[in-house]
Amino acid sequence: MAGHSKWANIKRQKARVDAVKGKIFAKMSREIIVAARTGGGDPEGNFQLRTAIDKAKAAGVPNDNIDRAIAKGRGQLGADGNELEAIRYEGYGPGGVAVLIEALTDNRNRTAADLRSAFSKSGGNLGETGCVGWMFEQKGVVTVAGPINEDTLLEASLEGGAESYELTELEDETPGAEVFCAPADLEQLDRALNASAYQVQQSELRWIANNWVEVQDPDQARALLKLMDALDDLDDVQSVNANFEMTDDVMAISSV
Repeated sequence: MAGHSKWANIKRQKARVDAVKGKIFAKMSREIIVAARTGGGDPEGNFQLRTAIDKAKAAGVPNDNIDRAIAKGRGQLGADGNELEAIRYEGYGPGGVAVLIEALTDNRNRTAADLRSAFSKSGGNLGETGCVGWMFEQKGVVTVAGPINEDTLLEASLEGGAESYELTELEDETPGAEVFCAPADLEQLDRALNASAYQVQQSELRWIANNWVEVQDPDQARALLKLMDALDDLDDVQSVNANFEMTDDVMAISSV
């Protein structure tokens, strides 16, 4: 919908500033650790690791940090990496907006307490597993940057097993597109788009809402954005997904 932004787009527009780079580095290091632990330390043979490394490099994570995270995942720097586990949390934001969170944690109690506090301070609440998960579907998403010829993109996407695509604007106002596929087809789609000379910015698994709630009230929008920022800032949280959208005008008013 023209003039509207969903949370994934809003998040790009609210790009992180240098002051929180250390927090981003820590999150990405955890992702690399888990990927190396589960699939081995060779990016060529471990797609999950390769995409985690690509994402880390795009965010400016130093090579030394990346190498250290891979070594931790392989158990070469102690057993710290073995303590991390992936957990999905679900809850309701202000106005009943559905929120789904993915975390990597070495302490479930701490993570749950931090999430519960973030929700309650913003007028939401952390729910039971399954309370909103049914509203989301996991998809593979490949983000490509640059001017898009839709006929060419469609052809390359279909060859890679894509289901659909959406034109979008990236955080630096560069034109681009998000191409969606079944989770099992993500690596195939990534390779197909790279082979077609597209500038692939990121390949990831993402929870996408099946229905969207438009937020029109500036106060609700402000509370929602505050909650999303608070969740995203937690060390254990890897991704935050929600089923709301708002017009650019409402977002501008709510950000003041």
